[in-house]
Amino acid sequence: MMIEHDPDVRAVEAALFAAEAPMTADQIKFYVGEGVDVDAALRILSDHYQGRGIELVCRARAWHFQTAPDLAYLLRREKEEMRKLSRAAVETLAIIAYHEPVSRAEIEAIRGVQISKGTLDVLMEAQWVRPAGRREVPGRPLIYATTGEFLTHFGLESRKDLPGLQDLKAAGLLDPVDDMLDNMDFASDDDRGDEQSGDDRESETPLEN
Repeated sequence: MMIEHDPDVRAVEAALFAAEAPMTADQIKFYVGEGVDVDAALRILSDHYQGRGIELVCRARAWHFQTAPDLAYLLRREKEEMRKLSRAAVETLAIIAYHEPVSRAEIEAIRGVQISKGTLDVLMEAQWVRPAGRREVPGRPLIYATTGEFLTHFGLESRKDLPGLQDLKAAGLLDPVDDMLDNMDFASDDDRGDEQSGDDRESETPLEN
């Protein structure tokens, strides 16, 4: 089937092209009408754009066009310098991704040290972490989860695509955190030394037993 001659596929393609943000199938249907088989159209478009300069991808059940990863360098006009995450922010992001939704107290219990508010602020400013409601326990603490932007940035379709323990070991990425995985506890701040930065270094202290 030629997509140029299929009005339903063309309508879905146009809706996605004009969208300011990724859209789910239900959101697309709002624009193209209930009579359009959106799921079928998305499959056709995904196959059609595979291997082209732009591709249609699904992240967290939302669809959008993006530049093919191997061609991204062609569109760079200036060097972007991203703020390097502190060790505390990286650990916090990993805990949220693998255990979400989690509260601040639960994050601290896993890490073994208190976290500064600035650590979570940095992750939310990057749009990788979001508030996900409150835990229905005394005090009703705020809980956190990852976002669709987190999945998009790391090329994941869902959290199921996060690397498992064996994958991390094979990649040699567990070297500094083996104790955490075995004992669910991180080293104290004294062991981190200069790896902490900014507000994280100033406000993080080991939890008292």
